[in-house]
Amino acid sequence: MGLSLRHMERVSGLGVGPLAAGTVGLLILLKVIQRLRHKQSVQDKVVVITGASSGLGKECARVFHAAGARLILCGRDQKRLQEVVEELGNKNSVIQTYTPCTVTFDLSNTSVVSSAAEEILKCHGHVDVLINNAGISYRGNILDTHVSVQRDVMETNYFGPVALTQAILPSMVNRCSGHIVVISSVQGKISIPYRSAYSASKHATQAYFDCLRAEVERLGLQVSVISPGYIRTNLSINAVTGDGSKYGVMDKTTARGSDPVDVARAVLKAVCHKQKDVVLAGLLPTAAIYLRTLWPALYFRLMASRAIKEHRVKEE
Repeated sequence: MGLSLRHMERVSGLGVGPLAAGTVGLLILLKVIQRLRHKQSVQDKVVVITGASSGLGKECARVFHAAGARLILCGRDQKRLQEVVEELGNKNSVIQTYTPCTVTFDLSNTSVVSSAAEEILKCHGHVDVLINNAGISYRGNILDTHVSVQRDVMETNYFGPVALTQAILPSMVNRCSGHIVVISSVQGKISIPYRSAYSASKHATQAYFDCLRAEVERLGLQVSVISPGYIRTNLSINAVTGDGSKYGVMDKTTARGSDPVDVARAVLKAVCHKQKDVVLAGLLPTAAIYLRTLWPALYFRLMASRAIKEHRVKEE
């Protein structure tokens, strides 16, 4: 009996490794099958991109155009939008591509968004993917910032995307199909000093689109919130300060940020794989997000220390 038990132990012990490996392999296979099942193509899909004349919006236009999407590019400057259209027209592609449409309007002026949405819908009759990318950044001390600046940043980064989304949303509901994407920020999940208006607008954006996702999932609609860290664009140069003037400086953090091409590809991936919430940041920002939740007291101390250091640099 004792020999028999020892024999069984040896046999079972030898089987643990293969069993574990087989289980892991099966889980990986199931994950791959699940991703393939949920993957969708943007070929021939109608994709709207706001803020498409520069920065991340322009790179998204390139990536989605190369993937065969029917683009509707939106922005405030018709001339710059047309330059993007002409640039895309000179690109060779192995798949069928389409000449983009353009719709010019100021997203921060919510009174014109409804008419802009009507013009967008006239281009192809519907919208498959809406990418809310347009936005503005801010650099300033709260003590020196007028409330009108806080409001202006909120108009562009929050109320504008909300107004456009709600204008396009009924047409998606009627078709029981559509994907809404918003480009938020890591600062929509955590706040850092001297970014109050920007962080507040991105926190509001995160909350609104999280609610929207829950409400429209039963209708067959998808919602993705993309939260990048710093991206190498002119966002900091075009940022507003406490008195509303332009910041006009390329921050070191921005200059060392992610390549906008890589972020644009991640946006395409999020749409194709129907990802709900994507953080595109390095180890430290990602760790800070968890730290804010798991150990807020330490996070607050670190942010206070950062504020002191930045204040000293400004004084010098």
